[in-house]
Amino acid sequence: MAFKPEIIYKDEVLLVVNKPPGVLSIPGRSVTHDGSLLELLNKRFGTCFTVHRLDALTSGVICFARTQEAHKNLSMQFQERKVTKIYNALVEGNVYDNEGEIDKPIAPHNSISGRMVVSGKGKNALTYFNVLERFRNFTFLEADIKTGRTHQIRVHMAAIGHPLAVDSMYGSREELFLSEIKLKGFRKGKFEEERPLMKRNALHASKLTITHPDSGETMSFEAPLAKDFRAVLNQLRKWGVIH
Repeated sequence: MAFKPEIIYKDEVLLVVNKPPGVLSIPGRSVTHDGSLLELLNKRFGTCFTVHRLDALTSGVICFARTQEAHKNLSMQFQERKVTKIYNALVEGNVYDNEGEIDKPIAPHNSISGRMVVSGKGKNALTYFNVLERFRNFTFLEADIKTGRTHQIRVHMAAIGHPLAVDSMYGSREELFLSEIKLKGFRKGKFEEERPLMKRNALHASKLTITHPDSGETMSFEAPLAKDFRAVLNQLRKWGVIH
């Protein structure tokens, strides 16, 4: 395993990590990913227990329990929606409202495995969003999910016409290039192949607030944006600002 996750917090019962993009939270069937975060943590810290997950292509803060008692406590907090999960997302287009809520039920697609859809037959799903920065063709925002449905932010933002800037399943592109930000001002060498600034979901779990399973203390943990996400924002601030 080539990746080295940043440990945000560690004690006898709790482990909080900044997951790199492109890394599975737990072991999966995919042969395109080299190991998982859980496997790495088990080797370094002994047996850890999964409390929640992040998509492989999503970066950011994720917590694991280090005892069965802590695992039961934390899992119950997530199940009863007593935790706060804040994400950063870069989405396509200019989101009209500075803040809003998306209250649309989500269900599995009836014919495409792994894909979710907004459906009246689905489970309730609620997302609040708050715009942080606006650019010419993109919006950087904060999303607070009150339910933990699969692909919730990705499905909800696509449902209101603003899919993630990079999202091969619900959006229009698999990669984001500088030429899409600079537009007419972009130039490259004759034999130069343009490399993408980002080639994974434009989504980052930025903040997690939980109750410590032993002390009962409310604790908030934050994970800084990954390098690729920072690079995209830097270019947008340089070339994509609305005048």
